[in-house]
This record gives sequence, structure tokens and C-alpha cells, in this order.
Amino acid sequence: MDRKDYPMEPELEEMKEKPYKSKVLYLRYTGAMKAELLKVLERLVPGGIKTDKLKSFINGSIKAKKLEGFVIGRARLERLKLWAARVTTVLLLWAITVQLKALGETLLPRISQSSLPPERVYENNGYLMVSSNGGLNQMRSGISDMVAIARYMNVTLIVPEMDNTSFWNDQSQFKDIFDVDYFIASLRDEVRILKELPPEQKKKVELESLYSMPPISWSNMTYYYNTIIPRFKTYEVVHFTKTDARLANNGIPEEVQKLRCRANYQALRFAPPIEELGGKIVRILMERGPFLVLHLRYEMDMVAFSGCTEGCNEEEIEETTKMRYEYPWWKEKEIDSDKKRKAGLCPLTPEETALALRALDIDPNIQVYIAAGDIYKAERRMAPLKEAFPNLVRKETLAEASDLLPFQSHSNQMAALDYYVSIKSDIFVPTYGGNMAKVVEGHRRYLGFKKTILLDRKVLVDLVDLYNNGSVSWNEFSFGVKAAHADRMGNPTTRLEVPGKPKLEDYFYTNPQECLAPIDDEDSNNED
Repeated sequence: MDRKDYPMEPELEEMKEKPYKSKVLYLRYTGAMKAELLKVLERLVPGGIKTDKLKSFINGSIKAKKLEGFVIGRARLERLKLWAARVTTVLLLWAITVQLKALGETLLPRISQSSLPPERVYENNGYLMVSSNGGLNQMRSGISDMVAIARYMNVTLIVPEMDNTSFWNDQSQFKDIFDVDYFIASLRDEVRILKELPPEQKKKVELESLYSMPPISWSNMTYYYNTIIPRFKTYEVVHFTKTDARLANNGIPEEVQKLRCRANYQALRFAPPIEELGGKIVRILMERGPFLVLHLRYEMDMVAFSGCTEGCNEEEIEETTKMRYEYPWWKEKEIDSDKKRKAGLCPLTPEETALALRALDIDPNIQVYIAAGDIYKAERRMAPLKEAFPNLVRKETLAEASDLLPFQSHSNQMAALDYYVSIKSDIFVPTYGGNMAKVVEGHRRYLGFKKTILLDRKVLVDLVDLYNNGSVSWNEFSFGVKAAHADRMGNPTTRLEVPGKPKLEDYFYTNPQECLAPIDDEDSNNED
């Protein structure tokens, strides 16, 4: 409502220069003002505020008899006028605040409830507790699987516990990363989800031992029906100690696959602070023009644990090798970097990535958002990429330091910001096939096959070596890169199946084709 819609109030100077001639005139003014404000209030909140109570409260707060003692002389009357006007306004604002707060606690939940799907009613077979494992996107996929598994076993899912013991040592809980209330409410028509065990079951678990187990990897639903449901009948509460890859990619009923998609791409909405800052970063990027997200996996831990040292000097090779040996849980110690690189199993280096993007004719003026941690030896290794694409940006250069402060020391929350920006970008390019690359690829397919350049590392390193040693010209190199990637742009394709070898086939969340628009056989092709 504009200022003109409110009753006019005498300005301070006007009141000094033209004092009211009588208390009666003043009371008429304040009474009219209160009446008008009450009308405005009723228009603002129709049917939501008990105006009789509010009127009696306001009218009872300023009694004419209370004013009489103050009306002694013109100066004191003038002060009284100002004081009374202020008190009336303050009381009205206070009353409005109280009533609106009550409305927020009554009306708003009703509105939310009415927009939610109806709860699914089913005979509960027990309670499933899960401990997610891995980084953000490994946990995200695992949680989505747990939603589907819980629903089709007819059990109640307890909000998953996040991995706080992995390499990154992030202590974030589910509610710090995902919108827990939305997660629970949006899936209520499929599965009952609780934030914690009910008191009776909690007491039982405390008195008795909690039955814990890791489900068998890549299992189909028959395993859960025949093996796991009987354990709920015995223990009532079952705890899964791992969630990664506990459901097969293929051979799963379509309705289960679709629920996996719904959980991953719809129900797992990020927590409001992440959505807010992620949206702010995206708006800044969009205002400046198109942007490409480069998921450049070249942090020190990636170089160390992969053993891929292409472009590293002797000192750097020694440093990263030492790091690998310092972690006893990392089984692979001796690694042949050259052999692994030639097999296409190494993350692309920043230099190789720059050549690949140039060969694909990516606009050199496009914004390139680096979705990654700290790049190893960044000043030297990033120089060729910076020269080819000068508009390199990161969340740290786009957001205020104060905005990022709450997320510092929380690697999963920082990764969530990068994920948010990645699914909104014009182009997404991962340089390694890790969990984020896989899940973002599938999410972008789900959002309408948004352009995702899936770099063929095996082909690229061969072409890069030929170009660097002068065996092929730039035009020949560029032609080879384009030809190799013509069908690797995130276009519709059939998911690769390798019976009995799930690790060799396409990951479900990379290409959730059961949840996508059907594709013609003549247009389908497998992306190697």
C-alpha cells in the first residue's frame, strides 16, 4: 500500500505552529486515525485477526481520562499530542506483529499442508536407520536408494546420518545440507520419514543392541524382500552401515527407478542457506552472460590418490606420493602414472583441459566457473587455462567473503554450492568421472538434456600427445577432438548394461533413462 493510502498525520512543525484548540479536537483526530488504521489492518489480513479484541486493546490503552492530567497548559498539551500519537502507532504495530506471528503459526502451516500430497497409509514393517558414507554426491545417491528401498519394504525411514568420518572430516548433518522438512513432506505419499526413532523404539534400542549390517552392493529388490524384510520382523529396527551402490543399476522395476529419480532430483533440495547463496552466485553469472562450469578435479588429494602425475616435477611427484603412503586406508600405493593415463583413467590436467576446450571451439570469452577445491600448484598449472579462457571465476571470487564464511570448513556444503551452480549452467564439463560428475550429468539429463560435454580421456590424451610432439597440426587435432565428442554432449542415449559387472556399466544416476522422455532406437547410442 502506498503512503497516499494512509490517513494524513500533522507534521511535527505544523503541530508546533498550529496547536489544536482543544483536547476534543485532538481526540477526534486520534480516534479517526485508529479507526482508519484498523480498516487498513483488516484489509491486509482478511478474516485472520480478531478485530474486536484488537479494537478493545487499542481503545482501552488510550483512555481520555488518562490524558486529562497532562492537559495543563499549551506546551504540555503539545508534548502530549506527540506522545499519544507515538504510543498509538507503537501499540498498533505491536498488535499487528503479535497477530501476524499467530497467523504464521496457524494459517501458513495450513496452506503448506494443503499443497502437500496425501500421506500414504501402510502397515509399517519396522524402522530403517542408515549411515551414509562417502562424499556429498555418493551420499546423495545412496540416500535416494534408501528412500526407494524403504518405500518398497513398507518400513519407516529415519532421516539419514551423514558421513562425518571420511577424508574431508566434515561434521555437517543432514539438515545442514538438505532441507529436511521438505524432504520428509514431499515424499509423504510414498514413504513415512521421521527425524528420529519414536520413544518406544529408541528405548528398545538403548536397552538392547542395535542390529546393524551393510546391505550387499548392487542388489535387486528380491534381495531386500527375501533377506532384509525378515530381519525387520525379528529386530523391528535395522541399521544399514553403508548406503553407496546398494541398489543395482538395471533389472529394477520401473516404479522403483522413478522413485529413485524423484528422491534425488526433487526431494533432496538443498538447505535454504545453500539455495540462497547458490542462487545469488547464479544470478551474478547470468547477468554477465553465458557460463560454463568446469569440474576440474586437480586438487592435491586427487593427484596423490590417483597417482596421476602428468606435468608434475620431481618434487611434486615425491610430495604427492608421500601423501598417498601416509593414508593406510588407501590400498593402491604403487601406481604407474603413464600406464594409467594412457588407459584414460587419470583426471585431465588443467593444460590438457585447456587444449580440449579450445579444440571444441568453446568461446574464449565465456565465463568458466571452476567447481573444485584448491587446484594443486595452481599458479603454474592453471596458467594455460587462464590464457585460453581469461574469464575464470570461482565461488570465492563471486560471493562476498562474509557470505561464504558459514560454509568454510564444511567441504560438503561447499560442494553443494558447486553442485547448485553446475545444474544451472549453460554447459557442464567434468574432467574426471567421479561421483559429482556422474550425478550432475544425470540431473542435467533430467532437467531436459542440458549440454554436458563428456570428455573422452583416453582419446584426448593420445591426441594431446600427438599434438604436443608435432605429429599433428592444430586443425587436425581440433578435428579429431570434435569427431570424438560429437555424441558426447549429454544427448539422449541408452544406458550401457554389462550383466554381472555393474562397475563396468553406466551408473543409474548418470543416465536415469526410465525417468526421461523415450528416445528413438535410431537416435540412441552408447557413450563410451
